Amino acid sequence: MLKILIADNNVGLCETLEAFLERQEAMQVVGIAHDGEETLALIEEREPNVVLLDITMPHLDGLGVMERLSQVPVAERPRIIVLTAFGREDIIRRFTDLGADYFVVKPFDLHVLADRIRQFAGGAADDSVVRETDAEISQPTRMAMRPLINREAMVTELLHRIGIPAHFKGYNYLRDAVLVVLEDEGLFGGSLTKELYPRLAEKYNTTPGGVEAAIRNAVITAWDHGNRAFLEELTGRTSKGRFPTNSLLIAKLADQLRYKTRLTS
Repeated sequence: MLKILIADNNVGLCETLEAFLERQEAMQVVGIAHDGEETLALIEEREPNVVLLDITMPHLDGLGVMERLSQVPVAERPRIIVLTAFGREDIIRRFTDLGADYFVVKPFDLHVLADRIRQFAGGAADDSVVRETDAEISQPTRMAMRPLINREAMVTELLHRIGIPAHFKGYNYLRDAVLVVLEDEGLFGGSLTKELYPRLAEKYNTTPGGVEAAIRNAVITAWDHGNRAFLEELTGRTSKGRFPTNSLLIAKLADQLRYKTRLTS
């Protein structure tokens, strides 16, 4: 039985991956982590055979996990499959130097991911295992899986294009805020402070005010030092005006993703 740990700060993507992998023969998801510190703790506690590792996570990112992995007392080092929305050579080279086994670029095919897990897990599973066929997954489930993965990759691409640094707390808050709004369009206007910020605050163990301030800091940084031309194009602002509000940027990012999703569906 292959023991798999999922490490990604996107809750929806983690749920999708868990639901799919648990349907595979001889695969078991033994844990889900949403930040780097939790990832290292679960590796020590659960001793997975494979870790699906996201690059951008709060508290400690994927690189930080790799740098500290050798210090984790486990009987056998897990195979590391890095999930990434971008393929910068310098980042890939650094992960490779630290011992990453494989890279999967988002958006990805879930069956291909399952094949790669078996391929790079060595002898941890029975070689006779075959993947689940498309017929064994309901059509609604297949249709629901792909958009979740696509949206996470698309919003990551947009945030990088805007120029928001990935290590900023506001980067993660903003990405999750857009994904939540995509799933629940009612979370807007007054609901932003009453429902959305508290929801993110609970996830990241902070305060609603901290979430709002971190997003604001990320927006100001992108306005002053990022790709202002693209930010103005996205939000309809001009350089004569002030930087966009949190709510305006979240709304425009969500609109952009809805448009892109329709084009690729």
